[in-house]
Amino acid sequence: MLLTRLRASTRALRHRDFRLFIIGQGLTLVGTWVQSLAQSWLVYRLSRSPVMLGLVSFASLAPYLVLSPIAGVVCDRVNRRKLILVMRFLAMVQAALLAVLTLTGRVEVWHVFYLALALGIIGVFEMTARQSFLVEMVGKEDLMNGIALNSSVYNSGRIVGPAIAGLMVAAVGEGWCFAVNSVSFLAVIVSLLMMRHAPPARPVEQISPLEHFREGWNFVRGHAPSRALLLLLGLTSVMNYPYLVLMPVFADTVLQGGPKALGLLMSANGTGAIVGSIYMATRTGLTGLSRTITRMTILYGVALVLFALSPDLRLSMLLLLPVGFGMMVAVAATNTALQTLSPDPLRGRVLGFYGMMFVGMTPIGALLAGWAGGQIGAPLTVVAGAVFCIAGALLFNRKRPVIRAALREFMDQQADAFPVPVPVARPNSDIR
Repeated sequence: MLLTRLRASTRALRHRDFRLFIIGQGLTLVGTWVQSLAQSWLVYRLSRSPVMLGLVSFASLAPYLVLSPIAGVVCDRVNRRKLILVMRFLAMVQAALLAVLTLTGRVEVWHVFYLALALGIIGVFEMTARQSFLVEMVGKEDLMNGIALNSSVYNSGRIVGPAIAGLMVAAVGEGWCFAVNSVSFLAVIVSLLMMRHAPPARPVEQISPLEHFREGWNFVRGHAPSRALLLLLGLTSVMNYPYLVLMPVFADTVLQGGPKALGLLMSANGTGAIVGSIYMATRTGLTGLSRTITRMTILYGVALVLFALSPDLRLSMLLLLPVGFGMMVAVAATNTALQTLSPDPLRGRVLGFYGMMFVGMTPIGALLAGWAGGQIGAPLTVVAGAVFCIAGALLFNRKRPVIRAALREFMDQQADAFPVPVPVARPNSDIR
């Protein structure tokens, strides 16, 4: 029984290209999280300002708000693997420049700001291409498992990376963290070059990119399930992001632990997230998906309130476990529902809007976090954001029937197309 469940939870790994992708991603993402934490600490060390933390975070994420729909159009018109490859190379160059500036002692906050902006532009196209590339590697029948395993790797780096960064920043400084990240990009670049992936045949485009964009926008605007999922994702992205922006403040001022405490807090958050991704990997059907989104959003909202009020490092780490777990499950379930309900020709554009709401709305949260953190303090800022997340989940719960109906229709279609291998709900089951 245990072996059967293990095989079911890793079924996407039977695809060779996906195995290569996961290995390369795993090694690269450790470096990505090392840089993320080191950059936050560098900005805080140079400025001692929550506002500046918010501004740099805004620079890295604002491109997602503006460019994600454009990236979706591009991803539906070009070879996605090649696009990821180009973007990863540019990200490697960005990390190298940041390393050189820091190691030579020339780095200033404005350098970090503009390099963060450049990485944000790169990341828009990379993330949208990567998300839409998953279905090409594993097929729709293994898509949910592929998303969960990809999230597991992402959150493994989220655990290991901050822990390494906390030690490295204290021992050798931020510059070497950026250098490590630059080298780590070689892993994913090599894995992409080793793939035997044959891109799906696409018809010759007879319409302009602008019309392509309008097609995606009209689908998202008119498709009630996708619209509800994206609106909740956008709201929570704005309102839950302050706790990440203000984490250096919690580590240094509230908990008085410095960079080591920052690494421990981020690792605890990542541990909860990886447990959540393992949970999602064990799921074999769509039953209960919309209900899961509601419950997990409420779970991490409540946990965030308690975290913000905690005066103890160990208690704060413990509370970040359900925060990471709930966020990961809610986001992965939303991604799965959107990709399941998206027509294949529109997948890149729908995921472009997903990127805009998931990542692109967070710059607004970053600015709010920096401003409110300076006005009312980090704890009250996080509490207020968490309360908005809980309220959003309760409103989303009223829209669940339309999502359940759409998922039930898809499962009926899958039952006809894949009667044996694809797990589907029983005819009398309720997709909650």
